[in-house]
Amino acid sequence: MKNIVILISGGGSNMAAIVREAQRGNWRETLDARVAAVISNRADAGGLALAREQKIAAEVVDHKGFESREAFDAALADAVDRHQPALVVLAGFMRILTPAFVGRYAGRLLNIHPSLLPAFPGLHTHRRAIEAGCRVAGATVHLVTPELDHGPILAQAAVPVLPGDSEETLAARVLTQEHLLYPRAIAGLLRTV
Repeated sequence: MKNIVILISGGGSNMAAIVREAQRGNWRETLDARVAAVISNRADAGGLALAREQKIAAEVVDHKGFESREAFDAALADAVDRHQPALVVLAGFMRILTPAFVGRYAGRLLNIHPSLLPAFPGLHTHRRAIEAGCRVAGATVHLVTPELDHGPILAQAAVPVLPGDSEETLAARVLTQEHLLYPRAIAGLLRTV
């Protein structure tokens, strides 16, 4: 069985989309895969409750309890490794990971970013796209490398930037596409691991 470990920091809407698609697409039978665990760096992350409702192991490794990023990442890796992951999926995980953590899961650590990379890595992507006068925005699924939001692109989805769009309206439209794109990209990668 190919185990997927999802890392979250908040509400977990992308995590929920992945779990729904794994169930709907019967990934256990079709891909010999399952979402084995959801791990958050925040105990108040809403996605943990959803994971527990779905009978998925849900854990917290609180970054505030560690003196360094390296110590946190080592503890996080220990928690991830207990589930023997084929893939580690970042779904709204709001921590920059150390090169050691990224290297440990090289080629099987994924992220989704709310822009059409390489445009607008980092934060405030929707505001930056609107301010730049972009006519198109979107989302990118990529492999994680030590350089923030610069890993090999696995999939992208585009949405129009409409006249009068605010950060919030554009973000909502992009998020709808993220919920479709991320599970498809994960399923595609599962076929190769």
